[in-house]
Order: sequence, then structure tokens, then C-alpha cells
Amino acid sequence: MLTFEKILILYTMETIINEQSLDFLAKYLNNASPTGYESEGQKIWMDYIKPYIHSFITDNYGTAVGIINPDAPFKVVIEGHADEISWYVNYITPEGLIYVIRNGGSDHQIAPSKRVNIHTKKGIVKGIFGWPAIHTRDKGKEEAPKLENIFIDCGCKTKEEVEALGVHVGCVITYPDEFFILNENNFVCRALDNRMGGFMIAEVARLLFENKIELPFGLYITNSVQEEIGLRGAEMITHTIKPNLAIVTDVCHDTTTPMIDKKKEGEIKCGDGPVISYAPAIQNNVRELIINTAEEHKIPFQRLASSRATGTDTDAFAYSNGGVPSALISLPLRYMHTTVEMVNKHDAEHVIRLIYETLKKVDPNKGFSYFD
Repeated sequence: MLTFEKILILYTMETIINEQSLDFLAKYLNNASPTGYESEGQKIWMDYIKPYIHSFITDNYGTAVGIINPDAPFKVVIEGHADEISWYVNYITPEGLIYVIRNGGSDHQIAPSKRVNIHTKKGIVKGIFGWPAIHTRDKGKEEAPKLENIFIDCGCKTKEEVEALGVHVGCVITYPDEFFILNENNFVCRALDNRMGGFMIAEVARLLFENKIELPFGLYITNSVQEEIGLRGAEMITHTIKPNLAIVTDVCHDTTTPMIDKKKEGEIKCGDGPVISYAPAIQNNVRELIINTAEEHKIPFQRLASSRATGTDTDAFAYSNGGVPSALISLPLRYMHTTVEMVNKHDAEHVIRLIYETLKKVDPNKGFSYFD
């Protein structure tokens, strides 16, 4: 029988992403948070979740962890990563043009004609990725954009002019593209990979607080840095926390868009729910707990198989501290590592709800033995 309390909780679950949530998401996404320079984004994130947790820890490279029940011996991590792909200034020509190298998996093919922000000690310097006009190119030998030929023009005529702006080798470069909502239910922005993860675990913390859920374990809401260059933030923080269980959230590819081979990538679609992964790093009992929770609460979900590594922070947690039972819940995303990454609002709400409901089923007295 549906009591008033159960109806209230169901209503809350159906309206997870509210106006306050969207304000936070927009502020969080619009702030630049390139790999190695995540601090300002982490401050925004920590400020949002502060009312919902008991304490914080941070590490020397910027990973931030909000903790509920910090004194509990059994420790559960829910995790996303905070960094976004970017570029570094690598070479400034005598004519004042800037050549770049990647900071993470930045896509050279989308760069031409994009606006950029060059981050300097003097502030943001505006620039553009230039490209030869179509009229001037040899139509018989069209040259594709590649790392060796894309360049930034910041309106200077000499290297000295560029340097006078505060630009030097090593300055980080981001795209300024900001958050918007497409056709009511689709979030679009750069860096949804994976600040959506940080957003979703923050919303889990909010729901636990608002619904007065008392967990019988310590919950470590972890926003890791430096995932885009090799899972480094998760690798560091897992040795600090020493968790007993980790549930990681990241994004995965919507494979229904053009030029993706489903026979190679599997079939995943935005709007069809969270994605539960199968991979060697995924501990079977943790995965089955998540699947059982989804089925019990009628949360739609999809399945994805990874032949070796998941390529997410799940791998870093799973293979740390003698082996941490870990699982991965992914959010389907279109156009990864572009400035128009896109996710479905309802998928995000379902990921939040699935993590929330799964946490309520975790029994620290039982654990997650592989042989159970």
C-alpha cells in the first residue's frame, strides 16, 4: 500500500533535477576545469554539496571527497571525475601563431573555426583556431585537420605581442562553449564528460539528506581529478580512502548516431536509461546488486561489455588496495570530446535514482565476497 511518505519519495524521484540542480549544473559546466587545473570547479562542487555531508577531505592534486558518516569502518565510494579535455600552448611562431599539444583526448578535427580561452596569469586571452578559406585550398588534395597543422590566432603579428599578453608555452587552452538545453530534455555542453558524473553523485547526496536516509556505513562522495590522462586522481585517492566498495559513474557512447559500428561498439541509446557494464574490473556481486535494484524499482537500464578495461576510474578503484569490489554505471552521451556533448535529462535522473536506491541496499555486515 502506498503511504503518504512513499508517495512523497516517489514524487521526489520523478522530479530529481529541479531548478536548484540546474542552476548548479550550469555554473559547474560553464566554469573551466581542465586536467591539472580543476580547483575552481572543485570549489563550486564542494560548495554545492556542503549542506548534505558531514566533512570533506582533499588531496594534494585536487580530488575532493564529501563524507557522510566519516567514523564508520565500512567505506563506500560513489565517484565521478571533474576534469575536462583541453590543449597546451606548445610553440609560438615568430609571426605570433600558436601551435598546441593535447591535455587529454582533445579532438583535432573539431578545432578549426572554434573560439578558445587561453588561461594566463593575467587572465583569459581570447583566440581562435584558424583555418585556410575554402577558396584557397587545393580541391584535389584537401588537407584534413591534424595536430601538426591546427593553430591558434589571437590577433597578434609577432611572438613578442603574444608573450606580452601573458601567453607562454604551457598555458592551458579551453573552449568557452556554455550549457544549454536542447528540445526540453537534452543537456548540451562541452565537458559533460564527466562533470555530469560529479553532478549526479552530488544529487545523490542531496536526496539522501532530503529524505533523511541514515546509512549504516561511511559514504565517500568522490570527485576525482586527472581521469582524462590515465585515471590518475582515482588512483591516488583510493589509497587514501581505502574503500570497501566503489560505484563509479562516467559517460559512454550513444552508438545510434551516424558513423558508429554497433557490431564493434555495442548498441547504446540516449533516453533508454543508465548503462551497466560487464568487464573484468566489474565485480559480479556488486553488478548484480545494481541490476536487481534497477529491476525492483523499474528503473530502465542498458548493458555494455568491455573486453579488457572499462577505460574509466572503475579500473583504478578495482585494482587498488588488494582489490576493491567495484561497478560502473554509465550515462549515455552523444558526440564525446566535442563542444556539443549531449545527454538525456531522464537518463541522468535514472542514474541518480539507481545509485541512491542501490546505496540503501548495501549491507556492510554482508560485504561482497566473490564466492558468495
